[in-house]
Amino acid sequence: MTKKRNNKFITYQILKKSLFDAFKKLSPAYMIKNPVMFVVEAGFVLTAALALFPDIFGKQPHYMRLYNFIVALILFATIMFANFAESVAEGRGKAQAESLKKTQKGTKARVIREDGSEETVDASFLQKGDIVLVKAGEVIPNDGEVIEGVASVDESAITGESAPVVKENLGDFSSVTGGTTVVSDWLKIQITSAPGESFLDKMIAMVEGSSRKKTPNETALNTLLVSITIIFLIVISSLYPIALYSGIVIPVSTLVALTVCLIPTTIGGLLSAIGIAGMDRVARFNVIALSGKAIEACGDIDTMLLDKTGTITYGNRLAADFTPFEARSVNELIKYSVAASLKDDTPEGKSIVELGQKLGVEITEEKYISAGFIPFSAQTRMSGIDMADGTKIRKGSFTALEAHIKQLGGSVPKDAAEKVNRIARLGGTPLGVSVNSEMIGVIYLKDTVKPGRVERFARLREIGIKTIMCTGDNPLTAATIAQEEGVDVFISECKPEDKIAAIKKEQAEGKLVAMTGDGTNDAPALAQADVGLAMNSGTAAAKEAANMIDLDSDPTKILEVVEIGKQLLITRGALTTFSISNDVAKYFAVIPALFMFMIPQMKSLNVMNLSTANSAVISALIFNAVIIPLLIPLALKGVKYKPAKPEKLLLKNIAVYGAGGVITPFIGIKLIDMAISPLLAAVGL
Repeated sequence: MTKKRNNKFITYQILKKSLFDAFKKLSPAYMIKNPVMFVVEAGFVLTAALALFPDIFGKQPHYMRLYNFIVALILFATIMFANFAESVAEGRGKAQAESLKKTQKGTKARVIREDGSEETVDASFLQKGDIVLVKAGEVIPNDGEVIEGVASVDESAITGESAPVVKENLGDFSSVTGGTTVVSDWLKIQITSAPGESFLDKMIAMVEGSSRKKTPNETALNTLLVSITIIFLIVISSLYPIALYSGIVIPVSTLVALTVCLIPTTIGGLLSAIGIAGMDRVARFNVIALSGKAIEACGDIDTMLLDKTGTITYGNRLAADFTPFEARSVNELIKYSVAASLKDDTPEGKSIVELGQKLGVEITEEKYISAGFIPFSAQTRMSGIDMADGTKIRKGSFTALEAHIKQLGGSVPKDAAEKVNRIARLGGTPLGVSVNSEMIGVIYLKDTVKPGRVERFARLREIGIKTIMCTGDNPLTAATIAQEEGVDVFISECKPEDKIAAIKKEQAEGKLVAMTGDGTNDAPALAQADVGLAMNSGTAAAKEAANMIDLDSDPTKILEVVEIGKQLLITRGALTTFSISNDVAKYFAVIPALFMFMIPQMKSLNVMNLSTANSAVISALIFNAVIIPLLIPLALKGVKYKPAKPEKLLLKNIAVYGAGGVITPFIGIKLIDMAISPLLAAVGL
C-alpha cells in the first residue's frame, strides 16, 4: 500500500520558520557568499545611515531624510525577499528531514559480542564492524550487510512505498538500510557505517541542504553575475562626475538605488533557491542525490544505459503457461497450481490464479476453508497448502522443490529437466509444483514488457538522448524487444565489463552517460558513468559507487530524474534571461528620468512617461524588490519542462522569458509610478 507523502507546496510552519531564518541570513559573513545581494546589503547600510544623517556628503534638502529612508526600506525588503526565497527552499527540505529524523530516534540495537553474549545499546553508539541481531518487528539500527539469516524487510519508512524485500547473505539484496523494519524471520547484520555516516544521515543532510555545495554551472553563473555587478558599479561610479559636469546633482541614495536596479538582483536573489529546490524536487521524487552536480549532469545527459529487467520489462514475472510432467494432465496441474496460489498475494501468485481461471479451471474457495495455507518463506523458497485430507501441495523454486521432494523420498520425473531447460532457454522462470512427494509439473513465469516504454523512449529521442538496452538475453530475443520498444541500441548476453566498455566508448565521444544498477557487479559501471543511479534495495558497493540513490528501487525512474535535471537547468536559464532582460526596462525607467530635466533631448527616452526623477527611482526600486517574491513559486516548482530539442528550448526561453523580462517591468514600473506619484507629491517628493 502506498504511503502518501506531504507534498503541500508551502505550509504555515515553513513560512514561519523561513521568515525567522531570513533575518538570520542578514549577517554580512553569510551575505558575502552571494556578492550580488551583498552589494544590495551594503547599499541598504549606506542609505540607512543617510536617513539618519542626511548631510554626511554635504547639505541636503529637508525632504532627503524621508527619501533616503524610503530607499533604505525598499533595499531592506529586497534583501529580505531574497533571503526568504532561499529559506523557503531550505525549509521544504528541512521539513522532510524532520520526518526522517523521527526514524532514528529511540532505536535500540542488540549487539553480538565476540564471546557470543548480547548487549542492547542505543543505535547512535554503534561502530563500523559491529554485529547486530534484528528480529521480526524490530527496526534495523544502521546500514549494514547481512551475514546470516534470510528475512523480509519493510522499507516503507525510507521509500514511502514498498512491498517487503527479501534480504539474505551473498546476494544482490544483502544490503540493508538503517530505519527499515524486519517483518519476518531474523537477520544478523554487520554494520558498515560509522556514527553520523549512515545512509539516513546522508539523506537528512542532503534534504536539509546543509551539505549542498555550488555546482560548476552555478559557480560559473555566479561569476558572470559578479562580473556584471562590477561593470555596473563602475558605470554608476562614473555617472556621478558626468552628472556634476552637466550641472545635475544626483543624491548618493539615488546612485545606490540605480546600482541595485541595474545589477542582476532578481537572479542573484533566487539563484541559491533554484539550486536547493532542484535537490528538493529530486528528494520528493524519492531519489537522494549525493551532490548537486549529479542533478545538473542529468540535465546534460546524452546517452542512457538501461537494464532490460525492471526498466523495460517487469521485475515480477507473471504466469504464462502450465507444463505438466509425464502422465499428469494440464488441467490437473492447473487445479493444483491455483489451489496453492489462492492465498498468495504476490504478483506471481495472483497471475497463476488469473491464468487458471482464464483456462477454465474453477476453484471454489469453500472447499479449502479447513485447509492450512503455507505462506512463502525466505528459507524454504516455497509456499502452498495442506488439505484437510492430508494432501500437501507446494509450489516454488524448482531447485528448492527438487530438494524437498528428495527429502520426502520421492524423485523428479525424467522429462522434468528437459522441460525446465526449455523454459529457461526462452528467458522464463520455471516454478515447480508438487503434490505430496511427487513433482507434477512447472509453471512458466514470463517477464512481461511494461506498457508505455515506446512513448518514453520516443521522448528521450526527442530531447537527443540515445538509449542502450543491456540484457542477458540471446541476440534474437534482445533484438526483438529492442525493436518493439524503440530502443536505439542493445547489448545482448551483456556482462558487467560490457557495460563499462559501452560507457567508456560513449564518453570517449564527448558524451555524458547515465545508468542504473543494484548489484555489486554493477558498481564499476555506476562509478564510471557520469550519473549512476543505484537502487536502495541493492548492495552497499552499488550505492557507494553511484552518485544518486533511488529509495523506491525503480530503475525506470532515471527517465524522470533526467527530466528533473533538465528542468533545473532550464529554470535557472529562464530566470537568468528574465533578470537580465529586466535591466533593459529599468534602464529606460530611471536614466531618462534623472537627466531629462537638464538634458531635454533625454525626454524622448522616457517612454514610460514617469512623473518625476524621484518617483522613477522609487518605482523601479519597488518593482525590483517585489519581483523576487513573485518569482519564488516558479523558482521552487521549476519552469514546466516538455521534451524538445535544445535549440527549440533556447528560442522558447528567449521568446517567453527574454521578451517577458523586458515587457513586465515597463508595465509594472508604470503602474507603481501611477500609484505612488500622488503620495510622493503629498510629502514633498
